[in-house]
Amino acid sequence: MERIYFDYASTTPTDPRVIEAMEPYFYTRFGNPASPHAFGREALKSMEDARQSVARSIGAQPEEIIFNSGATEGNNHALLGIARSLKEKGKHIVLSAIEHHSLEAPAGYLAKEGYKITYLPVSREGIVDPQQVPNVLTDETILVAVMHANNEIGTIEPAAQIGRIARAKGIPFLVDAVQTVGHIPVNVDELGADLLTMSAHKFYGPKGVGALYVRKKTKLAAFLLGGGQEGGRRASTQNVAGAVGMAKALELCQENMSQETAAQTRLRDQLLTEIPRRISGVVINGHRTSRLPNNAHFAFEKVSGESLLMSLDMAGICASMGSACKAGAMEPSRILLAIGLSDELAHGALRVTIGRWTTQAHVDYLLEQLPQMVKGLRG
Repeated sequence: MERIYFDYASTTPTDPRVIEAMEPYFYTRFGNPASPHAFGREALKSMEDARQSVARSIGAQPEEIIFNSGATEGNNHALLGIARSLKEKGKHIVLSAIEHHSLEAPAGYLAKEGYKITYLPVSREGIVDPQQVPNVLTDETILVAVMHANNEIGTIEPAAQIGRIARAKGIPFLVDAVQTVGHIPVNVDELGADLLTMSAHKFYGPKGVGALYVRKKTKLAAFLLGGGQEGGRRASTQNVAGAVGMAKALELCQENMSQETAAQTRLRDQLLTEIPRRISGVVINGHRTSRLPNNAHFAFEKVSGESLLMSLDMAGICASMGSACKAGAMEPSRILLAIGLSDELAHGALRVTIGRWTTQAHVDYLLEQLPQMVKGLRG
């Protein structure tokens, strides 16, 4: 039985062209960029070429890019680094109510350390209203963080508007762009971002590598101490193969973005139209049009999402309820509760995310199987 993958928001297959670009760095170009000899110099050049490529893809300068292990590290670095660097100014941080766990968890840690955390509410569609942002800012606010697009429901936020508000007040603005980099245009100046996070495995690159963008003159304490790599801001032997793979993956995404966006939007819209037409008692979560091109999110009345995923898996269909970073959690998604769903309806969630290798036949098969599964689970 063919397995069909509908969980691209969780992770993506590494593109074979990315693997090909990375391969030499495992056995012939394996040098440490910090070494002064020929192998080291070769690795350093590859590292800096990758840095320049990643920076170019988001409209940044190479020296503003810190390579790391991924966006969980990047979000922790940004939030905790700003808190340490600007604690003399204040201890107030503003986040949207639907940020990823990698921001929500360190914010909770800071709250225990005496920081005040303000959570911006969202609409039923998951949108942060920019007009509410000035009302919560104070003289002690040291960071505003609003994700570019939500990882569960796919809503794209008015980040650029919020960035302009933060900039006018001289407050650093952090954008979690994990779901958008490589999928829709991302430009740090247009967003007004002072810090921005991304992970390579979300756009057909390797796992275990990502980047944190830090605008020049932004005060940010180092996250890891040791050898002084990444401009003294992130110690550890640099992952040259990962950086090369990340850069190659982004280059491929940039080359094919318009075609892939059009193809994915067509399949997404088919899902958003056909699933409510074929199945009663289903709601669409997230904004209908201001959403990621590859994301369709639903909640089914009187259905257990866990049971639905098991039924789909048995039929060879691999999907999810929401964030893979909270896999196995039995409580309803806080994102779905934040947009106003009841506990019961939130437990009936299904996230379908498509990608580079999703076909019309895959979508047709899902639409064929899903109605009978929901009917069977409802009894």
